[in-house]
Amino acid sequence: MIEERPTPPYPEQRQDPPGKTADMQPVPDHGEHSYQGNRRLEGKVALITGADSGIGKAVAVAFAREGADVVISFLNEFEDAEDTARWVRDAGRRAVISPGDITSEDHCKELIQHTVRELGSIDILVNNAAFQRTYADISDISAEEWDQTFRTNIYAPFFLSKAAVPYMRPGSSIINTTSIQSRQPSSHLLAYASTKGAVSNFTAGLAEMVAEKGIRVNAVAPGPIWTPLIPSTMSSEKTAKFGQNTLIGRAGQPAELAGAYVLLASELGSYMTGAVVPVTGGEIMI
Repeated sequence: MIEERPTPPYPEQRQDPPGKTADMQPVPDHGEHSYQGNRRLEGKVALITGADSGIGKAVAVAFAREGADVVISFLNEFEDAEDTARWVRDAGRRAVISPGDITSEDHCKELIQHTVRELGSIDILVNNAAFQRTYADISDISAEEWDQTFRTNIYAPFFLSKAAVPYMRPGSSIINTTSIQSRQPSSHLLAYASTKGAVSNFTAGLAEMVAEKGIRVNAVAPGPIWTPLIPSTMSSEKTAKFGQNTLIGRAGQPAELAGAYVLLASELGSYMTGAVVPVTGGEIMI
């Protein structure tokens, strides 16, 4: 039986960035009551950025049910992060919550070291956290915000990967979250889309650089996904129609991304590196 998912129009809603999961209508599905694991990541340690909500939270739930211990990296959304940790622990795995600003290289270094100290290793790094804002005119984008977008979306994956690789054993995996925006940029997401193009190129280049170490590097490219970024960065009118132009006719739920990350983190994806896996509701990655 195919589970029915919420379809547009969604209730008109607006939040201040970065947004809260509990205040969304409908509340996103992270697989809390549906994802069933198969021990594909038994004994692994995963660090996931932006794991307090959205895609990162869904990945944390799935990884824990696949047998991984999880470090939950987030900026300052403690309530959402604690909820993610609760679901990880309910799966019988260790959860470490680690707040802080990943735009700082020093914090990224400490985050990797903290992961190894607390959980003994790092086998999977998921560079998922993102900064997104919408603008109709380039003159409205400040240099400070442009810099913030790049430091969050592409500098941080560089900082974290650089710090993690020396600790990673053969068979380890780095997974970056890019976007359909990397190939089909929207003008109102100029800064965000630019960084996602960079993330896709970073993925391919890093895959080649670390292949001899036995580390795989891949990316997942989501289409329109129902996360707190949407009502906190888009108008209420656009939020109500979000995802309706996909072939499936709706926004994706975070839970619908989790399987792609499990694939790339596990032996199921052992022959995959340098790949970008689209999960777009039918929108074509040209």
